[in-house]
Amino acid sequence: MPRLQRRNFVDSEEVRRFPNGELRLVTFDDIVFGEFRFQPGWRWSNDVRPIAGTAQCEHRHVGFVISGQLHIVMNDGATMDFVAGDIYEIPPGHDAWVVGDVPYHGVEFSGARTFARSPFDLGGGVIATLLFTDIVGSTAKLAEVGDTRWRAMLLEHNAAMRTELDRHRGRELKTTGDGFLVAFDSALRAVRCAQAMVEAARRAGLEIRVGCHTGEVELVQGDVFGVAVHAAARILALARDGEVLASWTTRDLLAGSNIQLESRGHHALKGLDGEREVFRVLG
Repeated sequence: MPRLQRRNFVDSEEVRRFPNGELRLVTFDDIVFGEFRFQPGWRWSNDVRPIAGTAQCEHRHVGFVISGQLHIVMNDGATMDFVAGDIYEIPPGHDAWVVGDVPYHGVEFSGARTFARSPFDLGGGVIATLLFTDIVGSTAKLAEVGDTRWRAMLLEHNAAMRTELDRHRGRELKTTGDGFLVAFDSALRAVRCAQAMVEAARRAGLEIRVGCHTGEVELVQGDVFGVAVHAAARILALARDGEVLASWTTRDLLAGSNIQLESRGHHALKGLDGEREVFRVLG
């Protein structure tokens, strides 16, 4: 519920430092605000890429420049500079660096939550709710709309998915061609995010399916391992167009919430002994 509140970055709950820069975080309920300070010479590909483990910055940034100048280069070659007073949006898939000898100072309203933080900071052997997504009928859609339109639709889809991941505190582990693999520390947030992602994809003119499973995973050097990953993928494969399916373990963790589920029956899942019950998320 909205409430009157005030915070100051001086009293931020987390300060994330990295080469040539730092990020201060302040949280208002489910909204994370970030204060960025980059020193002259800071460049994402030099100073943050080794932490993020991705070829480019995969965050969507929405913010305001207080001072300094930041240069952006998108993966399609588009460039733009932001200076004091500018309000900006930067889609995923870019590099960035400070221009000139003046430090950069800015505030962001989207993109700060997991910036300069490795998706593998959790270490190995942790319990997480995994979420797999997949675009339904992507090959047929490509044939229908053509390469150019499909690339635009895919970019819009990916941006919409990442917006929901940020809102629900998901940790993107990898993209899977036409989908995402994401980890959550809450089964409820994972399922709520899955529902929001289905609706966001529809607004972008696409249909997705989602599978969720909670189990132990190991995060090592840029990849995720464990039986739980395979189980989540098998559950995704059972999902129909626009469906969110949850495993037996995720269902148990949703007990007491207002999430409604119905059984989709027992299924033999490759790599797991016996048959396991899978549930369709209703609302």
